[in-house]
Amino acid sequence: MLHRKIADSTVRRLAIYLRFLEEFAEQGADTLSSEALAHRAGTTSAQVRKDLSFFGSFGKRGLGYDVHALASELREILGLTRRYRVMMIGAGRLASALVQYSGFGARGFDIVAVLEKDPAKIGQSWGDIPVQNVAHLEQVVRDERVDLAVLVTPADPAQALVDRLVKAGVTAILNFAPVQLHVPEGVEVKNVNLAVELETLSYAIAHRAVDAR
Repeated sequence: MLHRKIADSTVRRLAIYLRFLEEFAEQGADTLSSEALAHRAGTTSAQVRKDLSFFGSFGKRGLGYDVHALASELREILGLTRRYRVMMIGAGRLASALVQYSGFGARGFDIVAVLEKDPAKIGQSWGDIPVQNVAHLEQVVRDERVDLAVLVTPADPAQALVDRLVKAGVTAILNFAPVQLHVPEGVEVKNVNLAVELETLSYAIAHRAVDAR
């Protein structure tokens, strides 16, 4: 088992490699060079080899990688050989879109509960998932054996909700709330700030225009 700390950027690239490997497999490819994988992933062949070297020896010089075998190894490394039970906190439009996204289920993430504080939304059904009162968060975590939570709320209630999640035993949180969350050691939080992502795109557009002058 791997014990050393691997950078988030490396793990992100592994997930990207896996997606492209699956595409190549669907196209009937059996082997793939590091150059071809790097080209599709927008990196270098040296970076591909370095990323994979953290986890073992893959591929053969002159022959490349076995597409199916490497994809299987990456699924194991990324923890995708099991299914995860996901709680969604927040029942707004973004949460609705996330619940309907089929890619989660395809990758092993099953949304088993949606929680909300708005009385007008509590009791609604999103597919076969009833929207429940967030006041019952701790009970839902226990009853549904929740592995990770997705927080899709405004900034104000986010930290209090995370504190409750941590106390209830949830140690993995995907945060869409526009706030920096504080969690104890052993709890993993990944932040998705859509405004920041748009601002980085704005920067790219603005500087592209400047460079073109």
